[in-house]
Amino acid sequence: MKIRNFRDLDIWKLGKDIVKDIYLISKNYPKVETFGIVTQMRRSAISIPSNIAEGFNRFFNKEYRQFLYIALGSCAELETQIEISKDLNFINDTLRLSLIEKLDHESRMIRNLIKKL
Repeated sequence: MKIRNFRDLDIWKLGKDIVKDIYLISKNYPKVETFGIVTQMRRSAISIPSNIAEGFNRFFNKEYRQFLYIALGSCAELETQIEISKDLNFINDTLRLSLIEKLDHESRMIRNLIKKL
């Protein structure tokens, strides 16, 4: 299958799935966290597929790699926020592990793509 645009990338699709997960989960956080960790988590999550898409549409591989590094950083930010959410008892350990597993998979895919560029 030929990749014509970023929508064809599995790495972008997984990033979008992570965003959906974070939005669904964070709806159940305490209201006082609406402008705290909830906002941070959503921004970190959205940054992942957004930077993958923006980088894909750049003309040079060097620029694309830079956007992938930003997406990778957002994965680390989100993982930290998930860990903090668990520490604050906003999520349980099963959910934490599931989210971390998805993020780990996404991070590996990003690193592999960076190596190939």
